[in-house]
Amino acid sequence: MPQRTLRFKIRQDGLVEESVEGIVGDSCMQLTEKLEAALGTVQQRKHTADSFQSDQVQTQSIPVEIY
Repeated sequence: MPQRTLRFKIRQDGLVEESVEGIVGDSCMQLTEKLEAALGTVQQRKHTADSFQSDQVQTQSIPVEIY
């Protein structure tokens, strides 16, 4: 599982900058939704390349024979 990181930078003027690393797709928005609501109004949002990727789950079936 990749490392997931949330970083917050509080500027001198009181604005909070948030960055998320290691999370792809809409999961980022779900993760930060409550934090952003507690901090106040979101003034700007910049999506990274990770936000446009999809969460892909790969499964593989391996037949097993028991003798």
